[in-house]
Amino acid sequence: MLDFLKQPWSWYVAGILIGLTVPALLILGNKHFGISANLRHACAACIPANIKFFQYNWKKETWNLFFAAGIVLGAFIASYFLADPAPVKVAPALLSELKGYGIQDHANVLPSELFSFSALLTVRGFILLVVGGFFVGFGARYAGGCTSGHSIMGISDFQVPSMIATASFMAGGFIMANLVLPYILRL
Repeated sequence: MLDFLKQPWSWYVAGILIGLTVPALLILGNKHFGISANLRHACAACIPANIKFFQYNWKKETWNLFFAAGIVLGAFIASYFLADPAPVKVAPALLSELKGYGIQDHANVLPSELFSFSALLTVRGFILLVVGGFFVGFGARYAGGCTSGHSIMGISDFQVPSMIATASFMAGGFIMANLVLPYILRL
């Protein structure tokens, strides 16, 4: 059984399992899936400030905090106890493209040339980590939720704002990956 869990699973197995969370959450208590709202819940629980945005009954959403904690715990268990010791397989075309940008650390899923403290002190690293992080947070707040909430839950509920948000996420991702990221990686 442990060997079965250690091997990589097909994308469609994970997709089906993620997709089944939507009806399960709705059946088990009319709950909506989403991760970015957990930061608001945590702040509302931990910061006793007089900020209107954090003044709501966050205790009704405690289940979502446990859900997020389960994601962290599951990632820890998977990476330390169920990890495949074989190196991650990367397409040769991608390796060639990364070499063109000066990224040689292919053994890592997160190359140290981009994702390390020393990289943070470079213009390229600052743009990718700090500015990119700001845009992700701002975008999630501006869109009223993150990609998981809109794309998995919102589309399943046929919510037009979620369909628009997901189309915008996809368009932004294509533009970023094909036009903006190559420019940043050349810095």
